[in-house]
Amino acid sequence: MQEFDVIIVGAGPAGLRAADRLARAKLRVLCVDKKQEIGVPKRCAEGLGLGWFKRLGLKPDPKWAVQEIRGAALYAPSGKVVEMRFPETNGFVLERRVFEKELARQASENGALIKTKADAFEFERSGGRVNVKVREGSEVVEYSARLIFACDGVETLTARRLGVNTTMPLADYDSGYQYEMANIDFENSDLINIFFGLEIAPRGYLWIFPKGKHQANVGIGIGGTSEKTAKYYLDKFIESQPGLKKGSIIEVNCGCVPVGGFLDDMTADNLLIAGDAAHQVNPIHGGGIGLAMEGADIASGVAIRAFEENDFSHDFLKQYNDLWYEARGNKLKAVLKKRRMFENLQDKDFETLAANISGEDVMKLSAGDLVEAAKVVTKKLMKSPGLVKVMLKYLK
Repeated sequence: MQEFDVIIVGAGPAGLRAADRLARAKLRVLCVDKKQEIGVPKRCAEGLGLGWFKRLGLKPDPKWAVQEIRGAALYAPSGKVVEMRFPETNGFVLERRVFEKELARQASENGALIKTKADAFEFERSGGRVNVKVREGSEVVEYSARLIFACDGVETLTARRLGVNTTMPLADYDSGYQYEMANIDFENSDLINIFFGLEIAPRGYLWIFPKGKHQANVGIGIGGTSEKTAKYYLDKFIESQPGLKKGSIIEVNCGCVPVGGFLDDMTADNLLIAGDAAHQVNPIHGGGIGLAMEGADIASGVAIRAFEENDFSHDFLKQYNDLWYEARGNKLKAVLKKRRMFENLQDKDFETLAANISGEDVMKLSAGDLVEAAKVVTKKLMKSPGLVKVMLKYLK
């Protein structure tokens, strides 16, 4: 039995960020991941806003911050586009495999031990610690720690086996499918391109995230209750776009993304949950890199205090819930209401929006200023009272 202070299950953005923070605090940290390579597969379009770089203290590195983004182009079903352009860079598309390996390198240099192809499959509390069995190739190795971090994604077994039910309604999952494509042509290579419409992406959207002028992540996220698959809608869209149809598919990724079902309690005795495992994802666009790392920072702060107080009980660790909801979770609950608003929109409503609002209006709607958002809706969309009624209901 090898003993550590903390065992982290899952070497994604949350797990690696926690490993780095805890190792810097001189704790003995083991981070295991069942995959054989860090950074794959990726269940996102790899975008990260500039605000997250500032909050997390990240400096863009051309090795992994591969494409500057200066805004977004939003397409209605008819092709009508609303552009939001910023005078300066407001985000990057990442090469996530390289980014996460850089996080792993930093955590390792600060003292964390990271193991891939290491599947943690059995957990048992004993004497104030948790014993963990890890399958490493053909060998089973046993480890022990005072504290476990569950950062093993939306399907987390770690949290469930340590007593936290993370299941949620099917309606709060999105099904995602994405190709990285080369030799393609598309408009607005300095913007993220978002396409809406019930025939394009039911209860979701389709995206093109540039990684150069002729290379991009082309993907889709749709409601988990859709009768047809995400791949069906993505292939159908690509087939309709000559500039995409001629391209090559150089990588395929797919999976489920939590877009709701927030956990009221992300802790138990000896356990903290972060990242997708804790459903720390934006319910509208499904982005979770920054949120996962922020959740890991907050959880790591609680973990460090737990070692200072020698208290790993649920009663002590549950302060993480309050800190998370105060910092971010309550805002995400408000965003979830907006997602439910979009679920009520029909194609004609998207067309009305595209015809009547500007990029500046969209920024006001998305910024969270409810007074300004209500002004935009009532002033510009009075000709569509049904749409105003739907939007105002969720802006209250």
